[in-house]
Amino acid sequence: MPDTIRADVIGSLLRPRYLSEARAALAAGRIAPHEFKQIEDRAVDQAMAMQEGCGLDVISDGELRRFSFLDQVLGEVEGVAELPGAAVTFHGQRPEDEWDWHPPITVTGKLRATRQLTVEEFSYARARARRPVKVTLPSPLLTYGAWSPERSRPAYHDAYEMFADAAAIIRSEAAALAQLGCTYIQIDSPDLGTLVDPENRSLRESLGMPTERTLTEGTDIINSVADVPGVTFGLHLCKGNYQSKWIATGGYEEIAGKVFKRLGNFDVFLLEYDDERSGSFEPLAEVPDDTMVVLGLISSKVADLEPPGVLAERVNQAARYTGRDRLGLSTQCGFSPVSIGGNLISEDTQQRKLELVAEVARQLW
Repeated sequence: MPDTIRADVIGSLLRPRYLSEARAALAAGRIAPHEFKQIEDRAVDQAMAMQEGCGLDVISDGELRRFSFLDQVLGEVEGVAELPGAAVTFHGQRPEDEWDWHPPITVTGKLRATRQLTVEEFSYARARARRPVKVTLPSPLLTYGAWSPERSRPAYHDAYEMFADAAAIIRSEAAALAQLGCTYIQIDSPDLGTLVDPENRSLRESLGMPTERTLTEGTDIINSVADVPGVTFGLHLCKGNYQSKWIATGGYEEIAGKVFKRLGNFDVFLLEYDDERSGSFEPLAEVPDDTMVVLGLISSKVADLEPPGVLAERVNQAARYTGRDRLGLSTQCGFSPVSIGGNLISEDTQQRKLELVAEVARQLW
């Protein structure tokens, strides 16, 4: 990946209505798979053209071919049963917005991928894109909600053995992408990002996942997926993202000293920083000097557009800990990590947010 990428993109985009309708028609048997693929290709073409038109330095396919950003470890795999997993609480602007999400599956056997999802994604996007194409993959620790101390132990001694098998799936996807010429892979890691919150830490502790072990052995497992030559790896830390809701509140102080230096295979950290829930920029001082930081200052959750001057000032504040040359800009997260129920903004606002990323990046760099 060129070192001049300043205007970055996190990955997922809102699904256009015609794509959602086509997916429902496919599931109901009203259209054939080849007809759906034509519609899906059209949506990907439009998503890439929109991002290029916004002036971003790197683009994605919007994750439009996926049901969710978790598909590689919780979708197209063997070793799971359709049993709801542990409840993960999402929060909104009001107390009544609180919502408990249960992973739709539980791990009951050895995890094994049934197919590689991202080969089609990247092959198609690479052939049509005029900018570098980023591919996103989930962190292997995101299987934590599908771990059951009762049902998963016949297959695994503990959750960290399960994480290691999930890491093997992600590493295989990354290696296949590298063979196809992909040079920028992002690992999405709300599993680390949400550890800053006592509520989420307590959930995982109750499942038999000690926080200290997650910050050491778990971090090493995440780091292992980024050991593919010729690829720039970015790690995206966020605090949860679904229908403009979030999981965690807290600054990176809770994890920075333990994980930033331990994640030596990563070249870029993409960090959520869109509001006060993310805390101060001081933890950026813990980021190794050879690692880029992409500041997620622009919210994908709310419709209000951030003033460019305010964004520039926040970049300058962060630069006190890293220097400006090591910084880039993005939204704080994707716009629709699941194919149904994207964030509560319009497609027009989504485009304007991405234009804002490029506009401010051009001004600063």
